[in-house]
Amino acid sequence: MIEDEQQKQEDYGASSIQVLEGLEAVRKRPAMYIGDISTKGLHHLVYEVVDNSIDEALAGYARNIDVTINEDNSITVTDDGRGIPVDMHEKEHKSALEVVLTVLHAGGKFDKGSYKVSGGLHGVGVSCVNALSTYLRAEVRRNGKIYMQEYSCGKPTSQLEVIGTSDHTGTMVTFLPDSSIFIDTVYNYDTLANRLRDLAYLNAGITLTLTDRRQKSDDGSFRSETFFSETGLEDFVRYIDATKEPLINDVIHLNTERQGIPVEVALTYNTSFNENVYSFVNNINTIEGGTHLTGFRRGLTATLKKYAEENKMLDKLAKQKVDIDPSDFREGLTAVVSVKVMEPQFEGQTKTKLGNNEVIGAVQTAVSEALKDYLEEHPQQAKTVVEKIILAATARHAAYKARTEIQRKSPLGGGGLPGKLADCSSRTAEDCELFIVEGDSAGGSAKQARDRRFQAILPIRGKILNVEKAMDHKIWENQEIQALFRALRVTIGTEEDDKEPNISKIAYHKIIIMTDADVDGSHIDTLLMTFFFRRMRPVIEQGYLFIASPPLYKVSRGKNEIYCWTEVHLRQALEKLGTQAKVQRYKGLGEMDAHELKETTMDPEKRWLKQVNISDAAEADRIFSMLMGEDVAPRREFIEANAAYANIDA
Repeated sequence: MIEDEQQKQEDYGASSIQVLEGLEAVRKRPAMYIGDISTKGLHHLVYEVVDNSIDEALAGYARNIDVTINEDNSITVTDDGRGIPVDMHEKEHKSALEVVLTVLHAGGKFDKGSYKVSGGLHGVGVSCVNALSTYLRAEVRRNGKIYMQEYSCGKPTSQLEVIGTSDHTGTMVTFLPDSSIFIDTVYNYDTLANRLRDLAYLNAGITLTLTDRRQKSDDGSFRSETFFSETGLEDFVRYIDATKEPLINDVIHLNTERQGIPVEVALTYNTSFNENVYSFVNNINTIEGGTHLTGFRRGLTATLKKYAEENKMLDKLAKQKVDIDPSDFREGLTAVVSVKVMEPQFEGQTKTKLGNNEVIGAVQTAVSEALKDYLEEHPQQAKTVVEKIILAATARHAAYKARTEIQRKSPLGGGGLPGKLADCSSRTAEDCELFIVEGDSAGGSAKQARDRRFQAILPIRGKILNVEKAMDHKIWENQEIQALFRALRVTIGTEEDDKEPNISKIAYHKIIIMTDADVDGSHIDTLLMTFFFRRMRPVIEQGYLFIASPPLYKVSRGKNEIYCWTEVHLRQALEKLGTQAKVQRYKGLGEMDAHELKETTMDPEKRWLKQVNISDAAEADRIFSMLMGEDVAPRREFIEANAAYANIDA
């Protein structure tokens, strides 16, 4: 065994690095390679470097990965793997390290003998990071020596040199993103922490550490977190469901291999009405699902249905003439599905949908066997889960009847627009905006301030229903929610088993929540975002949802007026106009006249909009459950931990 490991070490050299194509276009068209040049693309650079270290861990050679945000917003990623090869590459006539860092699609992951599976989605890896960084330093510990080479914008600025000796192995990469390419070059600690946390759950036994050298605590130490999981996906599911009331206390966890495909699944049930299933392939979050998710759902549904039928537990539904539907088996379900595939085939709009057909059977078989054993060994928990499924079927039937009645009176998304909607004249959805405003007073100001050609106004009455705690039929009976569906022209399936929103005919490509800058306004924002996340998520996924940012103050002296969105803006305005200037604090949109509202919050040339997106669906689910769910304790802890940073209106 030891000899085999030594042979693998020796085999991993320059010959393992295979070159597929050059690196010419990355700086010209960076979005093609990393998604975009905004905050998302900026953080993707870190993921590419970390993926290389994770590949070493998957191959069994790395146990520790450290990520540091440096004072200048550069990033350092260090691992204790074998170290990138530094010997001469026969074909390229340069060191293997330089090949990896300067040639697109070059790396050990293209050589099946080096890595069985790889986390990189497109194999662009550190070469893209190098191309998009004004400075990159690679340090390799290997062969008892420390090697170093520096680069700028994808080109070496120094020769590979030996700078010391070491008894350890590993790679350290430090890079500074190019500010002439990226819109934003400031890294978000929480975004990186969420990704590293996921990776720790997906790769049990690996320690990942994040340190932010930009922030010091009172004792002089830097902000830092270490992520480690002993049980992997079991811990992941418990983390996601930490703010929910469990239906069963167990997490059903399997970690096996079927048809040569490593399959790991963890699942449990809670008392909520939502399904939360997250799928991964080689550590990539497959947000569009794919064949592994299909296999999981088939295995879950078939096994639970067979158990319920064999134990005569569905007879009650049959008497009520209510058919069971696959969606009923997933209400209150939280699950994480992770597979490792040697040659994944991705498809879909974002290239994060697995297309390998052989994965369906592997996952389905693994889930069916594990779930069957659990149900037989835990009859009380099995009964509780099946009763939840029966309740879901009954509620779905009731919700369908409620939807049908609403559709009969005035179709959701069809004719009969809500009476309070002040629509725009344009019918080109790409150009149109809908402002959802709080109350008739703000609605009146907004109607006067809008540009009638492309801006529509929908006032809502008070705080809409909290959909986190409501059953389906209560949601569809709510007048404010009905108004939202009708105004947006979003429909809900007319079939009983179809609850998915159809946004193909949506009337506005900008849906802007515009509420007061106070506690009540923030609560309404959260209620509306909960609604869109739980019941109209495609609106967020397509990038249509925004939050308006009305100013908090107006500072005026004579004819000079300055609007201020933050306390910093206020101080700057007072410094400019003097302490004798008049300060007006806006507590509601109704306090603004139409001119002020247009100039500060509605004019596309001057306003501030915050786009709502989902960077981590599992974390978003946890936060919404914590903020809007039944359990008070986690919400209190969250408020106590974050109150010091919140801008709470007095």
